[in-house]
Amino acid sequence: MRAVIQRVLSASVRVDGEVVGELDRPGLLVYLGVTHDDGPAEVAWTARKVWDLRLLREERSASDVGAPVLVVSQFTLYGDARKGRRPTWQAAAPGPVSEPAYDAVCAELERLGAHVERGRFGADMRVESVNDGPITLVLDSP
Repeated sequence: MRAVIQRVLSASVRVDGEVVGELDRPGLLVYLGVTHDDGPAEVAWTARKVWDLRLLREERSASDVGAPVLVVSQFTLYGDARKGRRPTWQAAAPGPVSEPAYDAVCAELERLGAHVERGRFGADMRVESVNDGPITLVLDSP
């Protein structure tokens, strides 16, 4: 599982002009990619890491301050563009594998106490954010 985590002052996701997920206060924007062999262990590890990482101001975590988390599915995080001019997406899990994993990460974050906003899986989304810092971290599950 791969996550790109950004500390944001605000963020929103629109689908067909409609806001489907929004952070109206400081929190974390998480782009989440799933690969073929990701399962419950990767889901639990990723959710816990996102919730507990000290990325917010004054070295605090989202769990320390109750910061909201906006999670957006993004299969392109597993794109490979090392050869040629066209990336391959072979490492990205297909929808029937990745959608349940995405939902499970969101559910686990909620179980841990996070207020979770979501993008819409598989949709053509417009993401807007105000990065704070800027702080951006790439996180790969073990």
